[in-house]
Amino acid sequence: MDLDAYVAEHGAEWRRLDELSRRRRLNAAEADELVALYQRAATHLSLIRSRSPDPILIARLSRLVLAARNALTGAPSFSLAGVGRFFTRTFPLAVYRAWPWWCGVATAFSALAFGLMAYLAGNPEVAGYFLSDAEINDLVNSEFEGYYSDYLPQNSFLRVWTHNALLTGMVLASGVAFLPVVYLLFQNALNVGLIGGIMIAYGRADTFFGLIVPHGLLELTAVFIGAGVGLRIGWAWVAPGPLRTRGRALAETAIEGILVALGLVAVLLVSGLLEGFVTPAPLPNIVKDFIGFVVWAAFLAYVFVLGRQAEREGGSTAIDGEVPEAALPAA
Repeated sequence: MDLDAYVAEHGAEWRRLDELSRRRRLNAAEADELVALYQRAATHLSLIRSRSPDPILIARLSRLVLAARNALTGAPSFSLAGVGRFFTRTFPLAVYRAWPWWCGVATAFSALAFGLMAYLAGNPEVAGYFLSDAEINDLVNSEFEGYYSDYLPQNSFLRVWTHNALLTGMVLASGVAFLPVVYLLFQNALNVGLIGGIMIAYGRADTFFGLIVPHGLLELTAVFIGAGVGLRIGWAWVAPGPLRTRGRALAETAIEGILVALGLVAVLLVSGLLEGFVTPAPLPNIVKDFIGFVVWAAFLAYVFVLGRQAEREGGSTAIDGEVPEAALPAA
C-alpha cells in the first residue's frame, strides 16, 4: 500500500469527519453524512492496520473513529450506578481473575520475609551486617514505634496513602517486564524480614506485630494484587493463548490492569486510614490487630464472593463488554 497516496485520497473525508464530530448540532443530512464517513473511516483504520501499520496514522484514525462514535451514540457520562457497578462487579471480577498470580506473589513474598525473620531471630548477630549497633538500638527502642506517631493522624494517612499508591503503581506497571517487579518486591520483603527479625530477636515481637498487622495485611495485599496483575499482563504478551493475537491479549489484560489500579486506590485509602488512625491509637495491640484482620478478611471475601459471582454470570471487565477495536494494537 502506498500510504501517502492513500492519505491524500481520503484525507478530505477524515477532515470532514472530524469537523462533523465536533459540532454540537447536526441536521438530518449532516447526521447521515457523519454515519457514512464514520463507517468509511472505520474501514480505512482496519485496512491500514492490517496492511501498512503506521502508529501515528493509526492513532489519528482511532481518535477520529472514537470521536465520531461518541458523536453518534453520545459520550459516556458519570453516574452513581456506574460507580456502584464498578465496585460490585468490575473491580472484584478483575482481581478475582488474577488471583493465582497475586496469591503466588503473596506466597513468595511471605516465605522470604518470614524466613528471614526466623533466621535473624535465631541469629541476631547477622543483623550487624545490615545495621550498626546504634541503628539497631534506635530501631528497637524508639524508631520503629515512633514512626507511627511522629505525624498527626491525618498527615500520616495522606503520606502513606500516596506512598503505597506509588509503590503499587510501580509494581503493576513494571510487571510487564518481569524483573523490575521482582526486584521491588525483593527489596520490600528484605526490609520487612530484617526489621521483623531484629524486633523479634530483641524481645519486641509484640510491638512489631501489634503495629504492622492493623494496616499491613490490607496494604501488602494491595501491593501483591498490583504485582500479580502486572505479571499477568506481561505473561499475556509471552503466552497469549488460543484464538488471541499477542496484541489483543496484551490489550485485554492491560485494560483489566487499569481497572484494578483504579480500585486499589480505594483499597489503599482504607489501609492508609488504618495506619493513620488505628495503628497509633491508644488501644491494646490485640484490639488493633483484630480490627486489621476483620477489614482484611472482609476485603478477601468481597473479592472472592463478588468476583466469583460475576465470573459465573459471564461478566466482563471491558468497556461495554468488549475491547474496543481501536484500542487494539496491530498483531
